[in-house]
Amino acid sequence: MDSSNSKPAAEVAQDVSPMFKIYEDGRVERLIGNEIVPPSFDPKTSVDSKDVVYSPENNLSARLYIPKNTNNPNHKLPLVVYIYGGGFCIYSAIHPTYHNYVNTLVFEAKVIAVSVDHRRAPENPVPCAHEDSWAALKWVASHADGQGPEDWLNHYPDFERVFIYGDSAGGNIAHHMVMRLPREILDGFNVVGIVLAHTYFWGKEPVGDETTDAETRASIEKMWRAACPGTSGCDDPLINPFVGSSLVNLRCKRVQVHVAEKDLMRDRGWFYYEKLKESGWGGEAEIVESKGEPHIFYLLSLTCDSAVAMRKKIASFFNEI
Repeated sequence: MDSSNSKPAAEVAQDVSPMFKIYEDGRVERLIGNEIVPPSFDPKTSVDSKDVVYSPENNLSARLYIPKNTNNPNHKLPLVVYIYGGGFCIYSAIHPTYHNYVNTLVFEAKVIAVSVDHRRAPENPVPCAHEDSWAALKWVASHADGQGPEDWLNHYPDFERVFIYGDSAGGNIAHHMVMRLPREILDGFNVVGIVLAHTYFWGKEPVGDETTDAETRASIEKMWRAACPGTSGCDDPLINPFVGSSLVNLRCKRVQVHVAEKDLMRDRGWFYYEKLKESGWGGEAEIVESKGEPHIFYLLSLTCDSAVAMRKKIASFFNEI
């Protein structure tokens, strides 16, 4: 073969390793998080799952999970809307890591879960992920009167006990969804609380004991700008929730924040918790720190002591009356 006639490979325009690369021809190569797993009945936990389209125009689905013995009409279960992480750019709701985690959480907490898939940056820049997640929340809420398109959601959840749970970038989305509720109240759909785990917030200036290393902070900003090219920077309200709005407007009664001692985002989580308490917000907030653990450790090792303890805290949060 005459290599002189072959088309030259596209050059890398932006390298955001170890997450993804963007080529000059517009192609995006995701370096991790590409595996998927189908929904199924899991015999170990007796949790069943299925995928349901919530946004036909964008071909987006949510994965629904129900635990065993959910057929008692007099005992409906808390509903958890789960938003996965991945820097807005990698992984998906149907990646094995997230499927296994939500499956285990549903079994242990005895809840109904809706794990939301959304469009990913950089092809679909932030705030596309936020808008998709809001569309999914409204789709879920359309079942509150028992007349929605999906039978599992019509029959099994208690819409007076709705929670939004997000990890990393998903925690960012969860926060913005609950901030949006006062502007667009969803009738018959009571969001009691949110769980924010290792949430992807950032800012131009360090907070607490956050790293001051210029190279580390530049790499985080680079990732953010790749996900949100139109951003004003790391003090954009989409990444820094302490700019442009007050946490007093958070429309839920309870918040549980999780941080990890060895996570770069640790101090942002503490800062969020402290600012929430100072804001005049009238709800109940708690923060839980996992000692000696890195970012999203609980997804990568479901059975380690710290992960088990964290799930127990979250399960208790969902089931408090």
